[in-house]
Amino acid sequence: MSVYTPVSRQELQKFLGHYSLGELRHFEGISEGIENTNYFVATTKGEFVLTLFEWLEPAQLPYFLELMAFLSEKHMPSAHPIADKSGNYLRQLNGKASALVQRLTGTSVTAPTERQCFAIGEFIGRMHTAGAQFRLHRENDRGPRWWKNTAAKVQSTLSAEDASLLRRELEYQSQFRHHRLSRGVIHADLFRDNALFVGDRLTGVIDFYYACNDVLIYDLAVTVNDWCNSDNGDIYPDRARAILRAYAQRYRPIEPDELDAWPVMLRAAALRFWLSRLHDMHFPRQGEITHIKDPDVFKRILRHRVEHTDALRHLWN
Repeated sequence: MSVYTPVSRQELQKFLGHYSLGELRHFEGISEGIENTNYFVATTKGEFVLTLFEWLEPAQLPYFLELMAFLSEKHMPSAHPIADKSGNYLRQLNGKASALVQRLTGTSVTAPTERQCFAIGEFIGRMHTAGAQFRLHRENDRGPRWWKNTAAKVQSTLSAEDASLLRRELEYQSQFRHHRLSRGVIHADLFRDNALFVGDRLTGVIDFYYACNDVLIYDLAVTVNDWCNSDNGDIYPDRARAILRAYAQRYRPIEPDELDAWPVMLRAAALRFWLSRLHDMHFPRQGEITHIKDPDVFKRILRHRVEHTDALRHLWN
């Protein structure tokens, strides 16, 4: 959510003229994140988030916006997109496809409690269950093919040790096929900074712009790797068990094939985000405000998951 495309007050006022949202009061760029340009926007009728989509094609965007609307209308804490006067969620602003969504209450957390982790597990369970009714489909564009292509791009930037770790993990992941694992709608990026809380109550899940149809248990692995991670890459087991217990006991019991694949998924999720952070660090995009995250965080996570592959299944106990 860095600012790549600046928007002036006059440009925003003209854009808002296509909506029934009153007069512009103030707006400010959002520095967190890396993919799109985002602004907080306040009008006389409410508070919103404006997103200018920097890299996604307009044809890809209905999946994300319709999913957010679908979940919100299922009474889940997702920001509902705002339709313009013609009933459209998407418009153009400064040459970019753009959308307004509700601004949700709450703040993100850095050291989540077990109750907050439980709430996140419940949300994922509800989303995976409800997602069976969602009519649109989108493949995961950050899957194995993307891993391979990105690895080739960043390879020359790595130390010999890191290059060896990357090469070995790509080879390990290539040994697995996951056709027997349950698939559906996943968030694919549910990190701590993409969830909002008031106390222990989950008030919002945001940034659905990696959402897709893929292996359900992979979504849990992405979340556990961030929400339950210590500084050295280890897992806080109580946090992890809170997420997994809420998911499996309340919404969707874990299947035997999923339990077998759980360590592989944790490693795959660590690999995906190590690669994306390496790419963003060595091939940064130009923006007015930028926020690049440390790739070593996920290198440590990957190393831990490699060294403790067999023990990771016990998190479900």
